[in-house]
Amino acid sequence: MCKKVVVFILLVAIVFTLGFTTGQPVYTKQKEGNAREHLIQKEVLGQMLSFKTYIKDTLLAEVQKGMVDTLRLRRAFLTTRLLFKKFEWASEYFTADLSRRLNGPPVEEVENADLLDPSLARGVEPIGLQVIEELIYPTYDNSNRQKLIREIEHLITNTDYLISYFEDHQLEDWRILDASKLEVFRIISLGITGFDNALSRNSMIESSMALGSLQQILLQYEGRKETLPLMLKGAIKYLQQHAEFESFDRAQFITQFANNISTEIAQLERNLPGPKIRYNRMLRQDVNTMFDLNAFNVDAFSPGPKFHFSNEKAVLGEKLFYDVALSGTHTRSCASCHHPDLAFTDGLNLQVDIHGSGRLLKRNTPTLLNAALQSNYFYDMRSLTLEDQIYDVIGNKQEMDGSVTDIVQYVSSDKIYRSLFNKAFNTADGPISAEQVSNAIASYIRGLTKINSRFDDYMRGDKNALSKSEVDGFNLFMGKGKCATCHFLPLFNGVTPPKFIQSEVEVLGVPKSMKDSVLDSDLGYYDIIGVDSYKYAFKIPSVRNVRKTAPYMHNGIYRTLDEVMEFYNNGGGAGLGIKLSNQTLSDENLHLSEKEMKDIIAFMESLESQ
Repeated sequence: MCKKVVVFILLVAIVFTLGFTTGQPVYTKQKEGNAREHLIQKEVLGQMLSFKTYIKDTLLAEVQKGMVDTLRLRRAFLTTRLLFKKFEWASEYFTADLSRRLNGPPVEEVENADLLDPSLARGVEPIGLQVIEELIYPTYDNSNRQKLIREIEHLITNTDYLISYFEDHQLEDWRILDASKLEVFRIISLGITGFDNALSRNSMIESSMALGSLQQILLQYEGRKETLPLMLKGAIKYLQQHAEFESFDRAQFITQFANNISTEIAQLERNLPGPKIRYNRMLRQDVNTMFDLNAFNVDAFSPGPKFHFSNEKAVLGEKLFYDVALSGTHTRSCASCHHPDLAFTDGLNLQVDIHGSGRLLKRNTPTLLNAALQSNYFYDMRSLTLEDQIYDVIGNKQEMDGSVTDIVQYVSSDKIYRSLFNKAFNTADGPISAEQVSNAIASYIRGLTKINSRFDDYMRGDKNALSKSEVDGFNLFMGKGKCATCHFLPLFNGVTPPKFIQSEVEVLGVPKSMKDSVLDSDLGYYDIIGVDSYKYAFKIPSVRNVRKTAPYMHNGIYRTLDEVMEFYNNGGGAGLGIKLSNQTLSDENLHLSEKEMKDIIAFMESLESQ
């Protein structure tokens, strides 16, 4: 598994519009609600209490013995994880922050990374089940006994906080169903990939436990009771009977079971009477599956409602995108480095300085296709919005060396532009602003969202859309190859499902050239936030349209997907002999055969937009 370096997006507007609990809960008594809601609340609390009791009486007790029995310890740990999975749907939805303290990534995370004041960023030591897993797998070292005890005690304390929250907050029907659907999405995008159990690899049994808990919850709801229980029973049986990690057929599980289950839950949501809060989140609230047409909201990460996409803005933005007058030299447009026929990349390792000096830019040109479906921009994550990115590129002395002030004067004096700005922003004879210029270009880019590949057709029911090699490649991508623990289904970028709020970066250990095994000197995200564990960390790009976006990596070092697969198969930089203490990519050889690597490439190429 790729260990995660996680970036929390703390834009207040985004957090509030998305409506998820992100901080320490404030407890207020809420005892209203119907009998069903109370029953489900009681069930969840009972599961949490059982979890806490088992940790104290069994897991902690095993470690506190004078001589630890490794086999018994591991059994206790696996049972602890199964008990957590029973209420994961509730803890992740209602108390995401507390849930991360129970089962967050086993790497240092960063807080205050909103980039408004990068000096405030600080690293936070990980805690929870995944940290405990690393202390007892692949081998248990008794010298870590006291650390293990402390981690288990943290687990108990944070479970107490969780219990306190659910004692004082009444669950609502519509939120319960929304949370249930998101749990199905969590299972298919994270649960069956080994994302949170990289070493124990009990993914299918844990996923079956999570679905079993949902089964009991959803039985409480009227309507469609005949079909949904049967679907859940079938899915649970399939997971239990095909529990081997590498051979599990994820394509079949998703298309035959998970998509149907989430569709049934969505129907229960629609049939539910009463008001429901509508969230402005990236994965639309009313979807049946993660693969629905137009499932993703391109405006989710815009600065606010007035920046939302419109066709009129996109038409204006396209004209600006191709206009060389936006650069200081009047020789380069946005399209000069983002060619439509190359998925809006340029095919170069590194672009050259606009002033013709022959000096190369620092990083490879990324694709703009589906760029709206991510929360940070540039490889070093320094911009929070597309609008911010556009300001940065225009003003960059090496890239465009332009002036937004000059651009405003230019478009204000042009009749065609004035007409287009009036249609887009209702400016009439009023002034045109720099904000409108950046928003128009950003809107054009938001319009480049295309989740319509052959893979998407397959997930929407067309079984002939993919070849056997491509389906095999998908299963390898999601399993043995560990690709999906970084490039998350279904966007295949680094924005973590199913809430799609936070972006992740990775430390891969990319070399500076193909000729030697010397680490590229670019410090990446570290240059923005100054936290040591983020040295050489870069944003995780999407592998959609990857066939057209060569060369690869932040420095464009690899020209082919075969080279990329070889790099990952050998354990990243570590496999090249690059010693990097904070590499987040697993340094283990994946033992993928030549055929398996070819199948993964075939799958990735099936992600090309149509």
